[in-house]
Amino acid sequence: MGERQGLGDSGEPRDGQGLPDAASGRGRPAAAVFDALGAEYERAFAASAAHRESLERLLADLAPGSRVLDVGSGTGRPTAQTLAAAGHRVLGVDVSPVMTALAARQVPTAEFRCADARDLLLSEGEFDAVCVYFSLLQMERGEQRELLERLVRSLRPGGLLVAATVPVDAAGVDAVFMGQPVRVSSFGAEEFTSLITRAGVVVEWKRSALFTPDHPAGAPEPHLFLHGRRH
Repeated sequence: MGERQGLGDSGEPRDGQGLPDAASGRGRPAAAVFDALGAEYERAFAASAAHRESLERLLADLAPGSRVLDVGSGTGRPTAQTLAAAGHRVLGVDVSPVMTALAARQVPTAEFRCADARDLLLSEGEFDAVCVYFSLLQMERGEQRELLERLVRSLRPGGLLVAATVPVDAAGVDAVFMGQPVRVSSFGAEEFTSLITRAGVVVEWKRSALFTPDHPAGAPEPHLFLHGRRH
């Protein structure tokens, strides 16, 4: 979904996966949110310098032809497009059919699947790198922990994890993101870093930034980018 899920007006770029289901009576399923946003989401977050810097660092650390999983691949830009253009084998996964179809058109050299990341069948050590750019925010905190642990296990030893989030202490908060009602959960910067570490990753690089989406409803958001390696 987009390449993310945002805390929106309550609070980047983009990448996103699953919401609590509609039966909760709050927010909307993530697929519906990002289906509605479509390419508008990409335009709103295209100017994130911190996201670009993160991708450049990832490219510098990857061996040629690496196998990379992009969780919450959204429109395919900038993450999948940047990695595929550099010759890496990219699998993008997103819960939004609209986003997935758009990504397939925009980045034909990558593979995209429409699926919820929580339902992925992941093999031990199958990826050289996993990107999780803002793709956890509409999951419950426990789901975020569980998914991160599974994603880390899908990395080869020494494989790279790149994760980005909006680092605020929030559990099941109702918000509005680019005009869409959502329900979000997140962790503060220190707790999110500890979450990554406990999942089995040695954090090697950290970048904090403040970004305002290019959208009439855009508000400044704190962003946190972490890079690390599986033990």
